[in-house]
Amino acid sequence: MQKLFRSNFFIKLKSWEYWPFGIIQAPIIFLWFWYAIKERSLLYFSASNPSILTGGMMGESKFEILQHVSDSIKPKTILVRLPSTRQEVVDLLKQNGFSFPVIFKPDLGERGWMVRKIKDEAGIENYLSEIKIDFIIQELVTLPLEFGVFYVRYPSQTNGFVNSITGKEFLSITGDGKKCIQELILEKDRAKLQWKTLKTTYRSRLQEILPKGARLELVSIGNHCLGTTFLNKNYLITEKLSRIFDQISKQIPDFYFGRFDLRCNSAQDLESGKVMILEINGCGAEPAHIYQPGSSLFEGIKVLITHWQNLYRISKENHERGVAYLTLREGRQIYKRVKSLTSRA
Repeated sequence: MQKLFRSNFFIKLKSWEYWPFGIIQAPIIFLWFWYAIKERSLLYFSASNPSILTGGMMGESKFEILQHVSDSIKPKTILVRLPSTRQEVVDLLKQNGFSFPVIFKPDLGERGWMVRKIKDEAGIENYLSEIKIDFIIQELVTLPLEFGVFYVRYPSQTNGFVNSITGKEFLSITGDGKKCIQELILEKDRAKLQWKTLKTTYRSRLQEILPKGARLELVSIGNHCLGTTFLNKNYLITEKLSRIFDQISKQIPDFYFGRFDLRCNSAQDLESGKVMILEINGCGAEPAHIYQPGSSLFEGIKVLITHWQNLYRISKENHERGVAYLTLREGRQIYKRVKSLTSRA
């Protein structure tokens, strides 16, 4: 019985943060459909961020969006177009002043798909053998804190506001001086769910005994699907912080709704805008603070309802100002292109 309750199925069943995306979003489908009827457009959300393809729901270039913000608040980032050889990528790294380790990630993609820390030229070779679409090389940012900051601005209003801050706690284990790395991974629910990947990543260290109190960060990519814990940090929202992100957001043409994934040294630096923005996501992003362990599913759904109400209002206001909604035919073409690219990767 103990084995059954320690299975991945029961670990996921007892914590709704692990439930499939479609189940959590099911109540929102009715709201989306109601708004679609009102606007006579299934893709009304495409008007939320007019300068971003589909408003940022799918198919947008992460590299192009990031180019709009100041170099002082983003890591060095370049785009690699395929096909490319290992030597060509190595040459690009040298020409642009990169040093290992660096981050590779698809220019299209989401939920941590194909995001890797590349430590050497062999890592480049392995990545090129898997990736089949253009990808981004980004300087590794080692600042200690990572947050997702969600920003909203109604087109009819001059200023916007931050309504969600998600803290990210990377997947790790702590040694007790007795158990090996494999045992520590398998006894921690969140790590056990990542066992398939971790047993390969740490195959040469699985029997190593971690000293008492020693902490090993298992995954350094801040994505929930990769084991990162999402924490509700909304208490950090202040008027000053909203003003700072209002200024940052206005660097991006016609940007009204989305999430900044970033790193910084402290909460004080976050409030002051002393950050390094890793990625900017449009209307396809969520206020991820709802996934804090132990949070109420009911409260999470309430937040998502408000989230879609904001998305609808922004899209409608932009449409009334002359922004066209994507047609179903255009949306289908974009979806087919994205699916064809990512399915080959």
